[in-house]
Amino acid sequence: PASRARGGGTPPGEESAAMAPLLDALLEAMPAPAVAPEAPFAMLVSMVSRDPYLGRIVTGRVMAGSAGVGDRLKALGAGGEPKPAGVGASADGLARVAKVLKRRGTESVEIERAVAGDIVSLAGVGGASVTDTVCAPEVGEALPATPIDAPTLAMTFSVNDSPLAGKEADGSPRKGGAVLTAAKLGERLAAEAETNVSLRVRPAEGAGEAFEVQGRGELHLGVLLETLTREGYELSVSPPAVLYREGEDGELAEPVEEVMADVADEHAGAIIEALTQRLGELQDMSSGLPGGRTRLSFRAPTRGLVGFRAQFVGITRGTGVATRRVLGYERKRGALGGLRSGVMVSMADGAATLHALGALEQRGTLFIEPGDACYAGMIIGENAREGDLDVNPVRAKKLDNMRTQSKDEKVRLQPPRRLTLEDAMGYVAADELIECAAGAVRLRKRLLDPSKRKRAAR
Repeated sequence: PASRARGGGTPPGEESAAMAPLLDALLEAMPAPAVAPEAPFAMLVSMVSRDPYLGRIVTGRVMAGSAGVGDRLKALGAGGEPKPAGVGASADGLARVAKVLKRRGTESVEIERAVAGDIVSLAGVGGASVTDTVCAPEVGEALPATPIDAPTLAMTFSVNDSPLAGKEADGSPRKGGAVLTAAKLGERLAAEAETNVSLRVRPAEGAGEAFEVQGRGELHLGVLLETLTREGYELSVSPPAVLYREGEDGELAEPVEEVMADVADEHAGAIIEALTQRLGELQDMSSGLPGGRTRLSFRAPTRGLVGFRAQFVGITRGTGVATRRVLGYERKRGALGGLRSGVMVSMADGAATLHALGALEQRGTLFIEPGDACYAGMIIGENAREGDLDVNPVRAKKLDNMRTQSKDEKVRLQPPRRLTLEDAMGYVAADELIECAAGAVRLRKRLLDPSKRKRAAR
C-alpha cells in the first residue's frame, strides 16, 4: 500500500496478517519449555505481590504437573525445608489454592487449572516467598533456584520528632496532614518487606520505637524512603551503616564492589583521586577510546561508595557513566578519611533572616534561604573549617534612627545548596539524622540541645 511506501503504519485490519509470519517463525524456532507434565505439581516462585482482597499472591513458572482451584499444596524453602503455608493452612501444613490467575496481554484473568510450562499466580499459598517451591504434598525436593543476595547497608527509620514535624518548610501546617506514629510506620514497613524480598525489617536495638531496615544499597533504601514520603510519612533516618560479617580468618569482613566508570579523558584524574580517597583500588585503565573517553575499573568497599554518585555526576558534569556490582566480602580496610568539613548548626528557633544569613555566608555554604523555618539543632549549612559551628540564623537587624553606609548596605546571597535525599545519605555524619518529609530534606543533630551534645562528645 501507499502508506507503507511512505513509511506510515500498517492500515487497520492488516495487523494480524502482518504479524502472522513472525509469530509462526517463533513457534517453529523456539523450543518447548523443559517441563514434566506427568509429574506431581511443582512451581518455582519468582515474584510476590499483595492484593487487598486475596492477600499474598505468588507468581512463577510451573515446572511439573498441574494444579487448580481447591488443590492442597505446600511450600519448600530453597534448601528443601518445609515453610509455613500461611493464613488458612490446615493442621498438616497444607494450603488450599483460592485462585489461579494468568496474564493475557495487560490483564490478569482467572483460569481453572495451571499446567506445566504456564506462568501463573496463585492465591492462598501465602507462606511462600521468592526462590521457594510451591508443590504437591508428595514432593520432597525443592527446585533449583538462584539465591537472593544479602543486604549490604542498614538504616534506622523512626518517626520525625523534630519541631518541624507536620509542617512545611516555612513552618506553616502541612497540607493533607502527615503520618507521625510508629505503629503506622511499622505496619507499612512490614507490608513492604513482604513483597520486596531483598528488604529486611526488624526492631532497632536500644532505639525505642525505631526500625532497622536493611537493603541492597543506598539506591534501594533511597527509593523506599522516597516512596514513604510521597505517601505522607515523615521520618528521621540514621546514616547508612555497612553490614559486616566475620571472615574466614575470624576478622571483620565488609562488602566490596566493582566500579566501572566511562568518563571523558579530562575527568579521569579527578575520578581516580575521588575513588582513591574512598579506599578504592584502580584495577584497570583503558584510555584513548573513541570520543576521547577513558574506562576505569575500581575495587572499592561499599562504605566508601555511599554518596559517590552525586560526586561523580558533579565531576563529570553529567557526561560520565558508572556501574556498580557487589563482588563479595573481603577483609575490612582502613579508616575512611573525612569527606567533608564541619557544619553550621542553628541554636535558635524561628524563621531565617536575610541579615543573619548575610553574615553566615562568609563562613561556609548555606542550605537554607531567608524565610525558611529553623530550630535549635538543625543543620543550616556547611562550615568552611573543620568542626561544627553553632550559629544564630534568625537574628534580626536592629532598627534605629542612625544611618551609616554599612547599615544601609544591601545584602545579596548566593543561591543555597539544596540537598536531595541521595546527597543527604552520603553527607550525613554519625551523630546526625536525615529528616525526610514530602518535598523537604533536612539535616539535624541527634541531640538537639547543644549542652547535651557537648557532654556526649567528651
